[in-house]
Amino acid sequence: MPSFPREEEGADEKPAEGAQADHSGVQESKTSLPKESPTAEEQEEEVEQVESDTERVGAEGDFEKRDNSEEPSEVQKRPKEVENTISETFFYKYEDIYSRPFVTEDSGIPINLLTLKHSFGYDCSRSVNLLLMDSQTLMYIAGNQMVLLDLKTKSQRYLRSSSGGGIGFITAHPTKQYFAVGEKGKKPNLIIYDYPSLRPYRILRGGTEEAYVSGDFNGAGTLLASVGSSPDYMLTIWDWKQEKIVLRSKAFSQDIYKVTFSADNEEQLTTSGAGHIRFWKMALTFTGLKLQGALGRFGKTAVTDITGYVELPDGKVISGTEWGNLLLWEGGLIKVELCQAGHKPCHSGPVSQLVLDEGELVTVGKDGFIRVWNFETIDAADSVDDTGLLEVEPMNELHVGRNVSLSFMSKVHDCGQPVWYAQDSNGAIWKLDLTFSNTTRDPECLYTFHSGRIEAMSVSPITYLLATTALDRSVRIYDFISNSQLSEIKFKQGGTALTWAPRVVNPKGGLIAVGFEDGVVRIIEVYDPKGLRILAGQTNTDNAEINLKQVFKPHAAAVTALAYERNGGVLATGSKDKTVFFFAVEDEYEPIGFICVPGPVRALQWSPPSHVKSTLLILCENGFALQVPAPVPEEQDTVSTYQIKNLPTQYFHFCSIKSRIKLEEEIALREKKKQEKEKAKLEWIKQQQEMGKEIEEEPEEEPEEEPLPPLYIPEEPSPILCGFYSAPGKFWLSLGGYDSGFLYHCEFSNDHQEDPENRKDEPFEVIPVEDTDNNPIHQISFCTSRLLMFCGMQNGALRVYRLQDKDLSVNTLKEYWSFNVHDNDYGQIQGICSSHDDRFLITCGGDGNIFTFNILSPEDVHEELKAKVPSPRSGLEKEKATEDIEDPNAYNIEEVKQKKEYERIMKEAEEKKNKKREELIALKHEFLFLLQKNQELPKHMQLHREQYETDHRIFEELERQTAQRIQLVQKELAWEHEKHLIGLQKLRNQFRDSLEFDTVVVHAIQSNHQISTYRLLAMSEKYYQDKECPSWKRTVLKRAWKQAEKREIVGETGHTDAERIFEGEAEKLKTSEVQKATTHYIESRHEKIRRIVEKSDKMKAKIMKRKEEWDELYKSKPSDDYENPKAVEDIREAQENLGCYKLKTDTNYRVPEHKRMNTEKKVKQLTSLEVLIHKRKVNMNKEIMSLRDLKVSIIDKIKGLVQELESIQTALDLSERLPLPLIPQLYPDEVPEKKFEYDSDILLKFKDEQEAKAKLQEQLEGSPSSCAFRHGFLRAPSLKEIDPMAQAAGARPMKIASSVVTEQRKVFEIKKAEPTEMELEILKREKIKNLYLQETLIKKINALVISFDAELRFLRHKKLKLDVQMKNADLRYITWYEELLILKNLEKHENFLQGHVNTLISEQEAMKSKLNSYLAQMEDRKCEIVKLQECEKALYANFQASLGENNEFAHFLTKVLGKKIKCVENKEVRRETDEDDENEEENDEESGLGIDEEKSGSEDEVFDDSVCPKNCNEALFRNTIQLRQKRLDIEKALTEEKKVAANLRKKYNALAKKAKVVAVSLDTAERELETFQWEKQQRLNELYVVVPLKLHQVEYLVNGEMPSDFSQALVFTNQSLEYLQKRIVDLHNEKIMQREIYKKAQEQHKQLVQDKKEMEIKIRRLEEKCNHLMMKKFGRLVDFEAVQAHSENIRMEELEVQIMEKEYAHSQELKEWEERILDLRQQLMKLTRENTSKLQQLNLFCLEKQQLETKLASLKNDLGVEFQDPRTTNIKEKARLESRLKHMAHDTALLREEINLLRRKDGCLREELAYLSRKDRCCFLQTLSPQDSETPTETFPVLTPETVTNTPSVP
Repeated sequence: MPSFPREEEGADEKPAEGAQADHSGVQESKTSLPKESPTAEEQEEEVEQVESDTERVGAEGDFEKRDNSEEPSEVQKRPKEVENTISETFFYKYEDIYSRPFVTEDSGIPINLLTLKHSFGYDCSRSVNLLLMDSQTLMYIAGNQMVLLDLKTKSQRYLRSSSGGGIGFITAHPTKQYFAVGEKGKKPNLIIYDYPSLRPYRILRGGTEEAYVSGDFNGAGTLLASVGSSPDYMLTIWDWKQEKIVLRSKAFSQDIYKVTFSADNEEQLTTSGAGHIRFWKMALTFTGLKLQGALGRFGKTAVTDITGYVELPDGKVISGTEWGNLLLWEGGLIKVELCQAGHKPCHSGPVSQLVLDEGELVTVGKDGFIRVWNFETIDAADSVDDTGLLEVEPMNELHVGRNVSLSFMSKVHDCGQPVWYAQDSNGAIWKLDLTFSNTTRDPECLYTFHSGRIEAMSVSPITYLLATTALDRSVRIYDFISNSQLSEIKFKQGGTALTWAPRVVNPKGGLIAVGFEDGVVRIIEVYDPKGLRILAGQTNTDNAEINLKQVFKPHAAAVTALAYERNGGVLATGSKDKTVFFFAVEDEYEPIGFICVPGPVRALQWSPPSHVKSTLLILCENGFALQVPAPVPEEQDTVSTYQIKNLPTQYFHFCSIKSRIKLEEEIALREKKKQEKEKAKLEWIKQQQEMGKEIEEEPEEEPEEEPLPPLYIPEEPSPILCGFYSAPGKFWLSLGGYDSGFLYHCEFSNDHQEDPENRKDEPFEVIPVEDTDNNPIHQISFCTSRLLMFCGMQNGALRVYRLQDKDLSVNTLKEYWSFNVHDNDYGQIQGICSSHDDRFLITCGGDGNIFTFNILSPEDVHEELKAKVPSPRSGLEKEKATEDIEDPNAYNIEEVKQKKEYERIMKEAEEKKNKKREELIALKHEFLFLLQKNQELPKHMQLHREQYETDHRIFEELERQTAQRIQLVQKELAWEHEKHLIGLQKLRNQFRDSLEFDTVVVHAIQSNHQISTYRLLAMSEKYYQDKECPSWKRTVLKRAWKQAEKREIVGETGHTDAERIFEGEAEKLKTSEVQKATTHYIESRHEKIRRIVEKSDKMKAKIMKRKEEWDELYKSKPSDDYENPKAVEDIREAQENLGCYKLKTDTNYRVPEHKRMNTEKKVKQLTSLEVLIHKRKVNMNKEIMSLRDLKVSIIDKIKGLVQELESIQTALDLSERLPLPLIPQLYPDEVPEKKFEYDSDILLKFKDEQEAKAKLQEQLEGSPSSCAFRHGFLRAPSLKEIDPMAQAAGARPMKIASSVVTEQRKVFEIKKAEPTEMELEILKREKIKNLYLQETLIKKINALVISFDAELRFLRHKKLKLDVQMKNADLRYITWYEELLILKNLEKHENFLQGHVNTLISEQEAMKSKLNSYLAQMEDRKCEIVKLQECEKALYANFQASLGENNEFAHFLTKVLGKKIKCVENKEVRRETDEDDENEEENDEESGLGIDEEKSGSEDEVFDDSVCPKNCNEALFRNTIQLRQKRLDIEKALTEEKKVAANLRKKYNALAKKAKVVAVSLDTAERELETFQWEKQQRLNELYVVVPLKLHQVEYLVNGEMPSDFSQALVFTNQSLEYLQKRIVDLHNEKIMQREIYKKAQEQHKQLVQDKKEMEIKIRRLEEKCNHLMMKKFGRLVDFEAVQAHSENIRMEELEVQIMEKEYAHSQELKEWEERILDLRQQLMKLTRENTSKLQQLNLFCLEKQQLETKLASLKNDLGVEFQDPRTTNIKEKARLESRLKHMAHDTALLREEINLLRRKDGCLREELAYLSRKDRCCFLQTLSPQDSETPTETFPVLTPETVTNTPSVP
């Protein structure tokens, strides 16, 4: 361990000690700050403001006191007065703070048992594990040490953690004078070291609970921010020089990766981690300095873990993502997401770091790229569309290398030049040059390490060499004497197991067996290349090289264990595939065989040489242990398989006993406590007796003991971690999970069970291991002498136990030496090895670190030691390179064996099949020979075919089997068949069904002209969405829905409706039969009322119609400022077409409203254009298709004419025959649809053609003259390629020749008999006719051909014109589409502006409507006020009229009328109407009353208004009082109306002001929209538009010549130009005409004004006349319309009719009830008679029965009287008579009740009778005695409801 400088001696020593004491006091007081308050949930969407509850620690040292229970004893002894500051020169002693090994007391184990020698590994899995203090020193964390690596000398220095719990982070001070180390463990420290002295400068305590994860100094270096891990995640701001906490707060509720201060604003911090980023501010509030945190909201962006970010100078933050893009944060929100062009991510993977360096942004990615970006571009970035993405390109980039995953970079200046050192997560440290100049150096890899966990390790048995492997697919060789890596070899898969071959196997010690994760085992050899023969020109400078000697794959899963047998003859390999494979170790490893085990193999160990037998201990992960002997290679049969089946195996299935051990300990503890309690009681009794006190022993109630915990056995067995042999058949085990904490001594039993899963074996000895319940032993190793046992723990600690007698015991494991070496969280020790001479110990862990230790030996002794690399084998340089197994899916050894065996079996089967086939062929030949012999025999001797069939059932069976095979083949090929059908259908859907028209070429017959159709795709349905289809679809659906509804209603109510109809008809029949005079009278009254109502309705309708006509007439009356809409429209149109043609490029041009274009309109334009193009093309295609149909019909006609011509030419001589015209044929491209028509014959033909072509190709390739033949064959046209016209021409000479032959024959036959003259004449006439017909038919054929060709040329010309139009349309489509793209880009802003304008317009309209409503309400209020004022005037007029003339009390009554009085009723009314203003109104009323009282105080003395004066009319006085009350009500109402009117006026004025503001805003918004429309128009003007022009159309000439620049020219249509010229003349004529119209209108206006005046005079005269007549007739003015409307009282008539109807209905109902009562009476009489007769019969029967029973009883009593006791007989007889008497009395009561019931005439007779009968039955049954029940003859009949109702009774 290096020595460190201590504090200065002498005068400075005492102040240093005092400062140290003072510092301790400050630290203890500082850490007593109260805990922070819990923050709110981080998942809230609002920005969370978190303020720290911890107050800022003041400069005066106002510290809170800690609780005494929490302070250590040392602090209690310190003086109370402490200094507030720590001296700048104060340092701690490193020797006092670093963690040392733990040694149990009195163990005798030296504390320096192991000393750290060197660290080989590098924990590259940490996100930041690289720190550069200067250009020479590189720092990184290695487990519990911090390594300082000198880059020049390669030497290492170490700093131990103070807690022994590990190190969380390291960070450097901005001046590089200090660096901070955040540790892990319980209440970890944060230590500031001085550099380069490495003295501890400050220790910060109480910042977190478990571990520090990140820290950062501010730019000035005065503050330090740190973040803790779970569970508190505490963010702490330190004044680190004074060791004070400034601020603290919980950072988040998930893992935090990083914390940094802003470089430009030290009051801002940023933290990031799992799924979050948070922005912090140190804000000064009225309660002090607080931490406020705002959580970044991702919004639409996916949530990502953020490992890298950087703060920008303006407060923005840019961070990385998991998918490689960059996020720019502003105000807690994502402003934009940055990517490369084409939405390609900035990095292909997570962005691990971002750095601002010299005004440039540098990003570091896991993809191995470092990219430099333009800072200004990124700082000003903003999103341009809804995606939120912005594409940027890097200025420079550097690809460090393949398989490089960068996680962190650090910059340092070396000789004035910037140098970057990068941490590679794949196990490397790089030196980079990021100057990006011509002299830039390539990336340099300084160091390479294993990346991730070290899987296996082994030490050479003869020298100081170390081999390791890991999942990074490398095997490395180290020299742990020279502290260097010698060699490295890479493979395709990661290594999982490794062992160095013992000296017995390889005396040189250079052989290593390595197992890999794909199941492969590789034998490699290490050698010194200097021992090889050196060829000329070559040099060997390497210290060691690795050669692959042999490769084999015994397993299908990862190899987990390798072990050589003690004699070196067998190698055993274990795997996760639950197998153990054995190999014979020779020069080449030969497989012996394998066995299957119950679980994945964890470890293998051969028995030591001290054991007699060589056995293998196999430990499985799932709790199984097995022991097998070493297999003998000669005894194994490996012909068909390598599996060893007869190998004797012993099993041990571990059964958990930890719960039982704990239970026994609990029982022993309770028993011990009980004994101690009993002992204490006895002692107390003894003391009391000695004191002379008598003690009465009272039985004490023992407290109830808690129940013992139940035994627990885990469902899943605890995994076995390691184990080793202790004796033959015995072994020790260390387990994880629930069973950790003990070492178990186990033994294999001789009990053999068939299924090892059912075994439950328990260890026979258990040793508890201290502090291992949650920290089990993972690795156990012994030194060569077995005096020391090394244990590797799960938490990365190393334990050493000193063994006694080389065996384990309880006492042995109580004393141990422990040292935390690897990382405590994930650095579990994977391997422990001691060197061959026990001088060194090597450990490797899950944190990727490899440490070497000295065992009780000083370093200076080891300087003489040197590792010797084995020399190479002889002939190694001549050997070929071993072929490696690179495919991870390659077959293993057993699979290869099984495959070979399978191939052998299949080969034998094929050979048997071939033999059978040969026998069948021989039999077939023999059968054919017999058939031939049979054919040679005479027919009567030949055998028939049926006679050859020995049994027809054989052929039937064969046919059945054939059919089955066909079906089977069809089933097997069904999927393929369906697959190809679906594929064909998909191809059709994709390429055929989407086509509306394919290309069809129609050829002319005589010329080379042709015309083709347009290839058109079918229009999609989106173009027809706004057409008429949806409307009719909607209507059809509505109709269908209504019809279905009607059907449901009909189905549900069919029966009920039929019944109702039937009942209604029956009722109608009844009512028609029973109609009477009353109904007729009621109906006549109804009819009369109806006529009156109709008459009244007609009159009212007439009046209303007249009113409506008048209203319409008055409505149609134009106002004074009325303007004719047509005139207004004409004026507007004239203004628009005024002739001011401004160019669209003009700055003053304003786009009219109707010409403004947006995306929707442009899409409609494009759609209409596309539809129009499609329509035109479809029409043209239809014409071309009709032309093709015409050609087909012409060909058919020509065929018919040619046939007719041929029949005519048969009658002509050869010389007279004209050549037959050619029959035109259809070309293949004229009928393209026939290409897709096929059947089985065509497919078979195609197959044959393909096979023939393939054979021909083979022949061509095989023959020497294949080239020439191929050339000739290829040039020979096929039949399909020959012109069909040529085919027809070739076929006709044959026909002509045949016809000539037949003609010659006919002529020859005719010559035999010469014709007569008549016949000759007839023949001549026939000849002339045939010649004429021949010419006519040929002309007709030619005419058809010529007309078709003319049609085709005409249509071709038409199509050419259409092509020109379509080309122009396509050009226009392109232009419009470009415009659409521009409009889409501007659509968002335009919609925003238009929406703003629309909002303002709607707001303005709403305000206008409100203003209008306010105006209307104000008008209503005015009207109400006028009405009230008129009422007041009328009241005063009425009062004056009531006074009369010369009334002496006029003055008094006037005062009474005018007196102001507030009534209580008004208060109550006001309270009821307006409760909210109650207090204000009461106050007003009180003040009003006071004023009135004051005003009327002087007058009260003169008169009293409550008493009527003498001689005054009482009625007049009361009338005055009433009028006064009315006046007060009117005044009150008038006041309220005025108040409401004033409120409305205020609201109106306020709203009018708002309306003005809205109008101004609307005007501004409209101007903005207009400006935007102009800008949009300018963007559209930038597009180029193609306008094809001819030379004569160009009139823009310069000096009589056509200019080269047409930028100043305008393209104007001729029609528009002519229209403008014509418009000049039209406007002149229109002007003259408008003047004449104006003059006529003026004259007409004057005439109408005169007519109006005359009509008004006439109307006034007629009204006066009408009023005069009414006054003469009625004496007053009458409203004739009201008189006409109310001439008849219809309501009274209706009520009278209703009364009559009710009376009639009630009379009918009374009659029905009377009839019903009569019927019921008759029924009652009938039932009564029947009942009476039946009761009489019953009475007779009862009497008869009594007589018979009496006789029977007397007979019974007489029998055997002499044998009975007379007393007993009398008793029975008496009881019987009493029973009969009771029954008779009961029957009598029943009959009386029935008679009473029958006398009643009630409607519920039957129910009561039934109830009584039931009651009587129950009573009767209860009264029966057992004796009565035994004699059925004595029972009476029970009356049921049926019998009662049917029994007559006497009324």
